Amino acid sequence: HRAVMGVSNLEKYNEDWINNLKGSSAIVLKPKSTEEVSHILSFCNDNNLAVCPQGGNTGLVGGQLPVFDEIVISTELMNEIISLDDNSGVVVCQAGCVLESIDNILAEKGLMVPLDLGAKGSCHIGGNVSTNAGGLRLLRYGNLHGNVLGLEVVKANGEILDCLSTLKKDNTGYHLKHLFIGSEGTLGFVTKVAMQCPPRSKHTNVAFLGTQNFGKVLKTFKKAKQDLGEILSAVEVIDSSTMEFIDEKLNIKSPIGEYPFYLLIETSGSNESHDTEKLNTFLETALNKHFILNGIVASEPAKINTIWSIR
Repeated sequence: HRAVMGVSNLEKYNEDWINNLKGSSAIVLKPKSTEEVSHILSFCNDNNLAVCPQGGNTGLVGGQLPVFDEIVISTELMNEIISLDDNSGVVVCQAGCVLESIDNILAEKGLMVPLDLGAKGSCHIGGNVSTNAGGLRLLRYGNLHGNVLGLEVVKANGEILDCLSTLKKDNTGYHLKHLFIGSEGTLGFVTKVAMQCPPRSKHTNVAFLGTQNFGKVLKTFKKAKQDLGEILSAVEVIDSSTMEFIDEKLNIKSPIGEYPFYLLIETSGSNESHDTEKLNTFLETALNKHFILNGIVASEPAKINTIWSIR
């Protein structure tokens, strides 16, 4: 099944997952290696055939779908972890590796992917790089321009560009990787990624807070950055209409009742008592200053997952 044809077989490659956008590709090719991608692109370039790179097909804006009848090149079978150095924390993998699969392998070494998305169970790291995906942990770990150390890319004419550096402190220029991060596949086909991965936190707390207005949301966020500092790992905002929609469609209710705005604040670090004390001090101050009206804190994995399911 390295080449997919037939209307029913092609459906999942021609439509996005919410059935909003559709293409009309007649063939999907599924290479397993950089060399195969190179041969495909070289042939298509020589014969004026349009192509559309596709990863996990989780995007909501249609960038991964054919506009007309382009040949779709899927990274589905390019899912190999090439190397993992648990001293430097650098993982090198093929572009078709699913984000959650990478994270599960890193967890065994006490590491984590610096990127977390709602679509982590299906999205591919190559697609994440090509769209410069931000995700839920950007506040702490920054975007992929800072976390991706190197790339291997195949240009439209089939030429393989090896920028697969694994060196963190590389002061040389020019760093061509930055051209391809966020380029949406317009400059080349990402085939391999080298990524710096941080240590996995030993303890996590999640607070779910209710606020009166967006001004109070901003004050709470500013105070969180000041008081929580290095343990602050995520901040998400949800308004009342979104919360009502979540309740209606998914039957997930706010655990603190109804408020105009909600804040989800996550902390993660290496010292449970230190982290919990900092969070409690912050929450006490936020309540006393009337930045927040109500809130709950979860530290058990099941309760944390319940709160994150709202997001």
